[in-house]
Amino acid sequence: MRITADTNVLVRALVQDDPEQARAATAALQQAESIAVPLPVLCELVWVLRRVYGFSAADCGAAIETLIASRSVRVDRPAVELGLRLLAAGGDFADGVIAMAGCALGAERLVTFDQQAATLLQQCGQAVDVL
Repeated sequence: MRITADTNVLVRALVQDDPEQARAATAALQQAESIAVPLPVLCELVWVLRRVYGFSAADCGAAIETLIASRSVRVDRPAVELGLRLLAAGGDFADGVIAMAGCALGAERLVTFDQQAATLLQQCGQAVDVL
């Protein structure tokens, strides 16, 4: 079976805080032939892990890297990789995802008010204008 994993399924499988849901989530992920993980799910995952469970940026990055290392997981790798670079540099995962998703849609640069995101994205070679 080919599935799309929702954020709550990934959270349950990672944190194992609800035994019944954790078993169901883990089983669904293990049994799937292919697991699509859309970018919004990963953005939500980082947010939930950081804000609700107190994960560090490094722990969130490690969780995502472990997830995407699976041959059955399908993600937008360039967007995820830029998100991970920003997260590791002290920025927001979502900012990297947003910048790369825009590029995939034909954008030449990101326009933002977020100076920190702009600086980190520029350090990663992305074209950014700060308004």
